[in-house]
Parts: sequence; structure tokens; C-alpha cells
Amino acid sequence: MIAIVLMILIGGFSILYVLVNKYHIAFGGEVGEEAQLRFESLDNYRDGKFVNTKKINLDLGWKATFQMAYRYFTNDAKNTIPDREIPVQRLHLDSSNPCLYWFGHSAFLVKMGGLKILIDPMLGDTPSPFSWMGGSRFNKELPIEVEELPKIDYVFISHDHYDHLDFGSIQRLKDKVNSYVVPLGVGSHLMRWGVSADDIIEMNWWDEINLEGLEVACTPARHFSGRKLNNRQSTLWVSWVLKSDAMSLFFSGDSGYDIHFQHIGEKYGPFDMALMECGQYNKMWPDVHMFPDQTVQAGIDVRAKKVIPIHWGAFKLAMHDWNEPAKMVMKYGKERGLSVQIPIIGEKIEKIEYTNTTSWWE
Repeated sequence: MIAIVLMILIGGFSILYVLVNKYHIAFGGEVGEEAQLRFESLDNYRDGKFVNTKKINLDLGWKATFQMAYRYFTNDAKNTIPDREIPVQRLHLDSSNPCLYWFGHSAFLVKMGGLKILIDPMLGDTPSPFSWMGGSRFNKELPIEVEELPKIDYVFISHDHYDHLDFGSIQRLKDKVNSYVVPLGVGSHLMRWGVSADDIIEMNWWDEINLEGLEVACTPARHFSGRKLNNRQSTLWVSWVLKSDAMSLFFSGDSGYDIHFQHIGEKYGPFDMALMECGQYNKMWPDVHMFPDQTVQAGIDVRAKKVIPIHWGAFKLAMHDWNEPAKMVMKYGKERGLSVQIPIIGEKIEKIEYTNTTSWWE
């Protein structure tokens, strides 16, 4: 009798998993066979998956996975969430000069070349396919509500992980956005969510395009992709180069440290600013996220005049102290002579002239 009940339970959970996996819209879409056939001729696509230039290790093993989960969901790491409200400045779009505004984590609103651009606009509360799963955003309010944003010319996405590509954010933005510029395969998610294929531009590493006078290059990153257990590496992960007459910008996306930063600097540098990943790192996954000293070195490699650390300050996705990335990247920047600036969320950042006025993370 017990065996029969267990079999029914296991069968029920299996059916539920299959149904949720297939129909839960937040998971996004699947890359079609036609697109997969096109990808087969690419150097960074093998055996049905996108690959990094160098092999990375994503298999932590059961013991390490259990230890990581234990620390994440217990008080073993006590300062991973702020014990106070993080300051947020109300955003006022009153500048005609090139500028950008940080929304926390990796999300930015950028004004350059006469265009309004959003980069990795994860503007929701939880980086997860389910609202009840995963930690909430540190700050209760954004610098500006999505409904208050002006018309957006282009949305750039670096990869399809939930802390960068958020279903709820795309739904709220959809009627405000002219076009989406995304890595290969990521358009499948947007189309599942109702975005027209005509409004999606997919790019591969080292592809270049001119968007209304804005020079755009899709550049490599060292990371991975996937929104559920069975579609890892099915879409590409990238960094972005954006250049107008008045400003040059590099956005690293998520990336482990490697020689691609030097190659990007040689081809497209110098940059007025580099928005460089610095957070959610751990010695168990060194291949796919950078430690603060590597963030500084990557900024030097791409020949950035200033570095703004990103991928921190909004969500708990690792076990380091929530403000450790800011403290350490400032330390290493001073040691190596690189200007590192850390704005308040919502603060206006104007090109190379910007200098942060407070150590608000301390």
C-alpha cells in the first residue's frame, strides 16, 4: 500500500513538473529548430549548445551544492542582506547631455546619441520564475516606476538569466519599447511574451550594427545561459559596446575574467565608462563571475577611464556580505590607479565627469 502511494505521489509530482516546465510563461520560449540549424555553422555553438572560448566548470557536485544551499537559506552568512534601507534618488529625466542611471544590480537607463536605452532591465522584486521563490529586492522602491518611464528606443539584454531578463518587467515595458537587441536565441523568450519578431535584433559575438547613429558591437562574455533545467546553454550570453559621438560605454554582462576583456579593449577601447560585473561571486564558481580584483583588472584591460561596478546592491545571489563588492573594488581600484565610481541608485551619472559624493554603502 505504501509503495502504491509513493508511486502515485512521484507520478503526480512528475506530471506537475512537466506541465509547469512546459506551460509556465515566465520560463520563456524554446529556440526553434530553424534557428538551431543556423547556429550550427557558428564557432561558439557545438552539439546543440553555445559554448565559451575556454571550457568552464558548472558542476559543483552534490556536496558543494548542499553546503551552498545550507549557507544561502540559513543565517550562516549574516550580512548578505542590508540591515537598513539602501538610499535611492528619485530619477528626473531633465538632462539633454549623455548620461546614465543605475537601478541596482545590472539595470541601467542610458541616454546617448539622442536615444533612450535600457540595459538588462530587471525591474521586478524577485529574480525568479515564481514570486514566492528567491529573495526580494533590497530597496522597496525604484528610482522611477516603469509606467513613468518615457518611450524607450532600445532595450539591450546580456543573457537570459532571471536577474537580467524578467518576464514581469518585459510585460510592463512592452508598449514603451521600439526594439530589443539581444544575444542569439534570446528572442525566443521575447516572442513567447508577445514581442513581435520584427522588433527583435539578435546578435552574435563580434557582430556590429549602427542604430540611428549609435555604434553597437556585441562582444564576448564568459558565462552560461538557461531558464530551466533542460535548456541550459541554448541561448548566447554577451557583453555590449555602445558608442556615440559624445560617449563610449562598455557593459560587461555577467562574465568570469578572461582574455576577452583585453581583446575588447584593443578593438573598441578606450571607453569613457565600463559597467563591470562585481558581485555574486564565490570560489565555487570562479569561471562565470568576477571577484573585485578581477573587476578592476578587466576595467584596465578594456581601457576604461572609469569603472562602475554592477551586479550587486539589489539581490542576495551569493554568500558574501552585501556591500563587500563595493568596499573591495574601491580598494583595488585605488591600489591600481583605476577610477572606480559607485553611484547611489537613481543618481545621474554624466560621462567621465561623474564622481560619487558619498560612501553610502559603508
